[in-house]
Formats: sequence, structure tokens, C-alpha cells
Amino acid sequence: MSDSTSKTQQISLGKGLNLGLRRALEDDPKVLLMGEDIGKLGGVFRVTDGLQKDFGDSRVIDTPLAESGIVGTAVGLALSGYRPVVEIQFDGFVYPAFDQIVTQVAKMRARALGKVSMPIVIRIPFGGGIGAVEHHSESPEAYFAMTAGLRVVAASNPVDAYWMIQQAIASDDPVVFFEPKRRYWDKAELDPTATPYPLYASRVVREGTDATLVAYGPMVKTCLEAAAAAAEEGRSLEVIDLRTLSPLDLEPVYASVRKTGRLITVHEASVFMGMGAEVAAKVTEKCFYSLEAPVLRVGAPHTPYPPSRVEEEFLPDLDRVLDAVDRAFAY
Repeated sequence: MSDSTSKTQQISLGKGLNLGLRRALEDDPKVLLMGEDIGKLGGVFRVTDGLQKDFGDSRVIDTPLAESGIVGTAVGLALSGYRPVVEIQFDGFVYPAFDQIVTQVAKMRARALGKVSMPIVIRIPFGGGIGAVEHHSESPEAYFAMTAGLRVVAASNPVDAYWMIQQAIASDDPVVFFEPKRRYWDKAELDPTATPYPLYASRVVREGTDATLVAYGPMVKTCLEAAAAAAEEGRSLEVIDLRTLSPLDLEPVYASVRKTGRLITVHEASVFMGMGAEVAAKVTEKCFYSLEAPVLRVGAPHTPYPPSRVEEEFLPDLDRVLDAVDRAFAY
């Protein structure tokens, strides 16, 4: 609990990002923010609220509606010594910039034989659950995670949002930074004097002994809720927040599966060719003799995102996670 002498404060995930961006702007004059409506408006989700007012329109820059141009400009700025942070307003808008990201941002360091770095952060609000229209609720993370040269991370809570955005900006590698838009308003206690958890590391967020749930971004909270519900029925579920999708930090997952014998991967993206498939393959290879059941995957069907009035039927929820747990125990 916060009190008058404590340095901790109650913040939302969106506020955590705002505070992290503010601190990065204060610490390094080479940090620039770029995106559509991020200045005077403060962003669609108000993540950049107040930053242009305090740091000026030469460091918090409103751009035209041209995602390819925004990322292409960021490439030039990075080559000139800046650390641009690009906001893609919604997940489905990133595709016009896809060519710049996978052919320029991802490959520049290798193309230059390591002689240049590409310290760009590309922030992407992702996932559904807010009743938005087409192109506003997608989960494109696998496209970027399979692209060599990119780092890809996903924050799931306010404290991680605060620290991870600063760590991403400080990185000399390009980072695609996914933000779960339906969790922007979730709150937690932040201690800004604490030692941050490493950026490219997964984390056990609830310990358990009977089965392991692996998730990232918005589904971490769903898995924690599922674990709480399962506990009432006598099942102990361990929950792991991947946090980093490329590189994948699976050592905590291997250790968990060797303890529990069962694994369920959970994400909003389609099960087909999703991140859960890579986790399942790796765990099957490394932990085959520890598994009591096949690795099961929970995710969306392989169809375009539906109209918002039926998105709750499309998105994984607590019941679908618990159903997968039941199936894992049925073997």
C-alpha cells in the first residue's frame, strides 16, 4: 500500500508507459517520439499525454498518417545517432510499415557487418477486447518474432510496462514493443527505485505443481484468473509470463514442465502458426520424457478478426483455458 513516506505509486499500464517514456526523454536528449496524434492529443490511448507539452514538438513529433514513412524516417534518425520511438496507432495499421521493418530495420546491422546499430523502438498496441472495428484488434506478433534481427517483447502489467519501455529504448537493437490495449487501464503498485527485471527474460508469476500455463501480454491476466479458479477445485497451476517473444527465454518453462508434466500455451493470436507452436515444439524436444500429456494450445481460430459484437466468442477466455487443463489431465 502507498503511504505518505513511500515512493511507490498506483499506476495503470498506460501510465507506466507514459512515465517510462518521460524518464527516457529526461535521461537521453537523443530519444525522440514519433507517431500519429501522439503530441497535442497525447495518443489514442493517452500513453504520450503531456510529453509534447513538456519536451517540445521537436522531440515528441506528430507525423502524417503514413506508417511506412514514419518507420523509414526513424531508420534515418537511428543512423544519425538518435533513438526514435515510433508509435503505431493500432496493430492493424503496422502492415504499410512491414516492408521497412523487416527489410531495413531488421537487417541493417547485419548488412553493415555490425558497424551500425539500429536503436529503434516500435510500439504497437495489440489484441482485442475493446469493442473496436476492423484492423484495430489484431495480434501480428508472430510475423515479427520470426524475423531475424528484431527483438520482440510484450508487457503484461503496469510495472513491466514502466521498466521494459525504458530498457527497450536503451537497447542498441531494434525492439518491437507490444502493448495489450485491453490492459491499458489495469493498475498495480510501482516502485520506481526498484531494480528492474531483465528485458529478455520470462518470469514465473504464479507457482504451481500440477500443470503449467504459458502466456504473454493480455492473456497473462486471464491465465492468473484461470489458475485461481482451478485452485478452488484443488488443482495447482503454474503461470509463466513469457515477456520476450524473440529471443524466447524458455529455461523457466522447461523447469516448470519437468515439475508439472503438463503444458498449455495461451495467446490471442491464431493457434495456427502462432507463438504457442514454437513453444510446444521446443518443450516437446527438451522435456519429452517429463510430459504426462501432449502440449496443448489455446488461441484464436484461423479466421480474420470478427465484428466486435462477437469478439468474445473469438478470444480465448478463462473457460477455454480451464477446458484445456481438463483435457491435459484426461490423458
